[in-house]
Amino acid sequence: MFGEDWLFAEQLGTIEKELEKFQQWEERSEGIGLTLRKWGYLFWTTLLIGTVAGMIAGAIIKAFDDSFVFLGVEVGAYEWVFMVFGASMISVLSQMGFFAYLTLRFIAISFFRRKMVYWTILQALIVAIAFFDVAYLRYTGYEGEDKSVLGFLILPIMLLLVGLAISYWKMKQTNSSAFIPTLFFMTVVTIIEAVPAFNLDDTGGRSYVIFMVVPLIVCNAWQIMQLHKITQPAATQKELTN
Repeated sequence: MFGEDWLFAEQLGTIEKELEKFQQWEERSEGIGLTLRKWGYLFWTTLLIGTVAGMIAGAIIKAFDDSFVFLGVEVGAYEWVFMVFGASMISVLSQMGFFAYLTLRFIAISFFRRKMVYWTILQALIVAIAFFDVAYLRYTGYEGEDKSVLGFLILPIMLLLVGLAISYWKMKQTNSSAFIPTLFFMTVVTIIEAVPAFNLDDTGGRSYVIFMVVPLIVCNAWQIMQLHKITQPAATQKELTN
């Protein structure tokens, strides 16, 4: 009788352990599902926001520049169809740049011994170099008659102002250490993503650059401002917003 009770208790203990493991697996699976849903939410909202921003930019360009024809497609509504497709692809490019930056940041932080100090300094230096290059290289590479230094300073100044505003907003919602990384992402990464427009545009940096940079800025701002909301627990988010 004692042996049967002991065997039953041992089997019951084994079952309880298995149930506990199963419950832990369910919790981990639920957490993964929520994470995937959040990233799915980020993807689709970024795609929608980028497409809308690109179409608004395209409509404004068409209103002020009658000679602008998107990718040479001049057949009525087909141009707008191609414009929607182009704007959506720009938003996807923005998301690729976003994940590339997160990967670069992870590698850089793991590489430097004094992680945040050296990486922050390096990012600040790259921001300065990128602003110089985007103005100087485009200026020296342009051969049109309407060449002026001021015209090529508008884009860097605009990127700097928007980057500073988003970085300040990000810092207010998180902490002061987020300022330089956000500025780096909003400026350097945006410039790199917009390189195809710099090469394609032959009017000194207007039509295609505007069409591409506007949705890139909007998408990058949306993604960087959503990052801490996705990666932090709900309790931490409430603490930051209170």
